[in-house]
Amino acid sequence: MDLFKDIENSELLDGIMPVAPLRIICHESCKDLGNLVNKHLKDFRKTTNVSHRDNLAFQEYDPETFLADFECSRFETGEGKASLNESVRGKDIFIIADITNHSLTYKLGGYLNHTSPDDIYQDVKRIIAAIAGKAHRITVVMPFLYESRQHKRHYRESLDCALALEELQEMGVGNVVTFDAHDPSVQNATPLNGFDNFLPPYQFIKALIHYEKDLIIDKEHLIVISPDEGALDRAVYFAGVLGVDTGMFYKRRDYSKVVNGKNPIVAHEFLGDNIDGKDVIVIDDMISSGGSMIDTSRQLKELNAKRVFICCTFGLFTEGLEIFDEAYEKCYFDKIITTNLVFHPPGLMTKPYYIEADMSKFLASIIDFLNHDMAMARIHTPTNKIHAILEKYNNREETGI
Repeated sequence: MDLFKDIENSELLDGIMPVAPLRIICHESCKDLGNLVNKHLKDFRKTTNVSHRDNLAFQEYDPETFLADFECSRFETGEGKASLNESVRGKDIFIIADITNHSLTYKLGGYLNHTSPDDIYQDVKRIIAAIAGKAHRITVVMPFLYESRQHKRHYRESLDCALALEELQEMGVGNVVTFDAHDPSVQNATPLNGFDNFLPPYQFIKALIHYEKDLIIDKEHLIVISPDEGALDRAVYFAGVLGVDTGMFYKRRDYSKVVNGKNPIVAHEFLGDNIDGKDVIVIDDMISSGGSMIDTSRQLKELNAKRVFICCTFGLFTEGLEIFDEAYEKCYFDKIITTNLVFHPPGLMTKPYYIEADMSKFLASIIDFLNHDMAMARIHTPTNKIHAILEKYNNREETGI
């Protein structure tokens, strides 16, 4: 028996017509994720609306593949273009792209260039331009929202994330799907457009209890910590669902300096209850360089935390994995859990401290629900699903699982 088997959603979609035939345009930046999403969608459609396949409304409901045939190529000058190798007229199009993937390369002036977020975002716009208004509807799935770290303006600064959302709206994109946006309020830049922001707490706890068999999830043994004030909402929700306490670190910054575009952190001050002997889950939206997260974990261990589990939606590891290897050897943390929504640096999957939270089935379910124009409340708030797997986990010895 699989303790962690997901509850299927196919019964909720039975008899519901799709908006239009579904097609996914998966940019090369997230090819592996796109293939997994395609596989899950194929599995979903094998058991959904089987009795309605003769109805014209369900034509192309279960094609050989949902992935559209296209390519993004470049000229010798580095300029690019997108080409569709099939018709997408009247289709419900989902464009998936990972703007953080810097492993892709192209030649420019005889030199090998690595793609930047700007390059991949431009490819997304080229794909939309190639569709030329012929699709029934266009949704852009950008797990890491483009320019989401430049979401607000201080003095004479650009407001890049808002500009990008406005640009996509003007190009005919009806909805943007993202995960754990750095600041979801940026959606106010396009109030008449759809903006879906999903969080991965269910996948985090599912991955954690799959690998850690001796967790005791109650107030006496576990606490959820926010590494800064910006992640407090995530921590409060997660702690509330698990039925445990929460705490927070306050980042004291030096606002007289700017280093790499941000004010450097002077110290982390802990605000919360006693964590002596407790397991700790630190939850945030991303690991960038990792220095701040490692310092937070170190202080938690100095406060006599039993184990420290770091859960972040995006593991960017912008300065490499060496600092995490060193911190792990010093026992600053026990496990790092990130999702497979963004590019993983080489070697990450082999690290003894790393656990991947697979989001492909969740993303496939989101696309399936949107294609049927179904309410997303069940996906947005996975509280019941978390309670269900926690109940099975806590009763595993009694049930013999």
